[in-house]
Amino acid sequence: MSRRREQDRFGKQARREGFPARSVYKLEEIDRRVQLLKPGMKVLDLGAAPGSWTLYASQKVGPRGRVLALDLHALHSEIPPNVEFRVCDAREQTVESLGGPFDVVLSDMAPKTMGTRSADQYRSFELFLTAVEIAARTAKVGGAFVGKIFQGAEFEQAREALRKHFVKVRVLKPEAVREESYELFLVGLGRREVSLGDAPTAPPTPDPDET
Repeated sequence: MSRRREQDRFGKQARREGFPARSVYKLEEIDRRVQLLKPGMKVLDLGAAPGSWTLYASQKVGPRGRVLALDLHALHSEIPPNVEFRVCDAREQTVESLGGPFDVVLSDMAPKTMGTRSADQYRSFELFLTAVEIAARTAKVGGAFVGKIFQGAEFEQAREALRKHFVKVRVLKPEAVREESYELFLVGLGRREVSLGDAPTAPPTPDPDET
């Protein structure tokens, strides 16, 4: 581990506050900026390990809420009572097995990087589309989505894919994202009742606040 990573203030803060990873502050900022999570909500967390997003979401939705967390690997933290965790491949889960609909679908999924930037970006794009597809099937009408993606040649295609299912799309790069990182977060707000492409009417006028 480099000296820079050892001295990272977000990493130190995460340890002090009992979170397994600094990524919690990415979600915290997104939540603060778009008013994402509220008490009593049902949340689906894709790519949940090591567990920081899951813990944060469980705290925000409270005892009346529920978080279903999925990952190929175990969480590195104690699982709160309002969290159900499954070691599984999210792509193999059915809508029925997930038990939605969900108010919010989160995805911090990322590929194992290979060291070739274009290849890593494309694999991240594929995972992002998988998360969008899951959100399209499991998010309730009016619900929200947050997904991580490595910015690359396919970024606009990813944003358009999200626009098909959500009324408003925002692009955010939280402060906790490392300066040298090319990861961004696409946020979809207002899950459409009918996705664009399936609807007989023309697409709505773009939101002037969309970034």
